[in-house]
Amino acid sequence: QVQLVESGGGLVQTGGSLRLSCAASGRIVGIGAMGWYRQAPGKQRELVAAVTSGGSTNYADSVKGRFTISRDNTKNTVLLQMNSLNPEDTAVYYCHARVAASLGPFVDHWGQGTQVTVAS
Repeated sequence: QVQLVESGGGLVQTGGSLRLSCAASGRIVGIGAMGWYRQAPGKQRELVAAVTSGGSTNYADSVKGRFTISRDNTKNTVLLQMNSLNPEDTAVYYCHARVAASLGPFVDHWGQGTQVTVAS
């Protein structure tokens, strides 16, 4: 069984920074794309940033230049460095990864979510 465990959320003032971390564990054979999504109250879940196994990245327009995603394939981790945070970034942030476990296909997995709150 594969698990994604997130850490690093919290409360920060406008203009501050936070770093989110997500570690995948279990009987992992391979990991494809990894990324972060967020969901604010009353809104749909949206992609924040993603990174392929080869290191190619993709960002939502709203976070370009402020957030940086990175991954460590040796540790099965993905990080999201968030700078210049503003209240519009307030949301629950979810880690996502496409993981192949044992001899099975790649399957989407999600973390439990971590709250990020940016105070004005």
